[in-house]
Amino acid sequence: MANIESISHADLIVCACENQEYRARDAIDAAHFRGQLDSLWQEFLHRVAAEKKSDEEDLELDEDAIDSAAEAFRYEHDLITAEETERWLAIRGLNLDDFSDYFARQYCGNALPETEYEPVEFGLASSELHNVFAGDVTLSGDLDWMTTQLSWRLAAAAAAKEAITSDAIEAERQSFFDRSGTSSEQVSQWLEQLGRDSPWFDRILTMEAAYGQQRETLLTPQSRKREIATLRLQLTRFESEVIELESRDAAREALFCVREDGMSMEEVATEGRYPYRCVSFLQEDIPDDLQQKFLSVTPGDMLEPIPHGECFELHRITRKIEPQADDPAVLERVEKRILERHFAELAARYVEPRLRAVSAE
Repeated sequence: MANIESISHADLIVCACENQEYRARDAIDAAHFRGQLDSLWQEFLHRVAAEKKSDEEDLELDEDAIDSAAEAFRYEHDLITAEETERWLAIRGLNLDDFSDYFARQYCGNALPETEYEPVEFGLASSELHNVFAGDVTLSGDLDWMTTQLSWRLAAAAAAKEAITSDAIEAERQSFFDRSGTSSEQVSQWLEQLGRDSPWFDRILTMEAAYGQQRETLLTPQSRKREIATLRLQLTRFESEVIELESRDAAREALFCVREDGMSMEEVATEGRYPYRCVSFLQEDIPDDLQQKFLSVTPGDMLEPIPHGECFELHRITRKIEPQADDPAVLERVEKRILERHFAELAARYVEPRLRAVSAE
């Protein structure tokens, strides 16, 4: 278990708005209010139970795998030296023991996927468990998006002021009741379990109402259409047949069978007992070094073998589809961009971020 005494998230300030400071707990509790915390919380409980099982059964951990994960984290965050790592952690109320325990817990969760755990509700968990969870979401990066979401709502409320309608607030209250299964009579109990009060609940409702009002004005059919036109290439959808092969030579032989012998991809896969599947993806999901290859193909074209881990993939493009407003994936990406552009600008005016990356000196 992590050294929970060292995690002082009550003092971990993540942002400030209108002379009010907000802490990691505020970002996490706001995500819980919105119903966005459950999957992260359940995954965390599983990892904690797996770690406990590993300790009780004295299972041998793969220290090399744990060290590799920690090293990858340091590389990703440009933390070259131990001193930079310690400083990055200290800013976030963590230390090297917390850092090591996090990766050990991740390893246990992956190594013991069938571990059973008690599904404790977030609001009913101990403060110690909340602290360890806060440390985990800090290291995983999930606290970053929680803070971003909180910042957007703080900025929306600061910009809206008296424009927030009582109807919008009541609509948010009802939405909370619907998604949480909580009634108006149970709100005080829900808040007590979370360690919050009615003024906090009212502030959250006001922020959500302000955000919802602005969101509604931003996401119009016209704005979606304009954004789709701007992102036409990035949101082009490909449908492809894929065969996975063990080597480049095997992939080239399969390619020859399709191009020269006229065999179908599925026939080649069946004959060679290779994994075969049909996939669908957007242009922007393709790795940067392969973007141009996919842009230049037409339906029916075969691509040269593509390295994929220790194997090679052979693609045959079956369809290339212009982005459509009724495509759920396209709509999700378009709306995300519209919201990010607007609220990032709004947050820059009203919200001061406090957690900043540690740069090498």
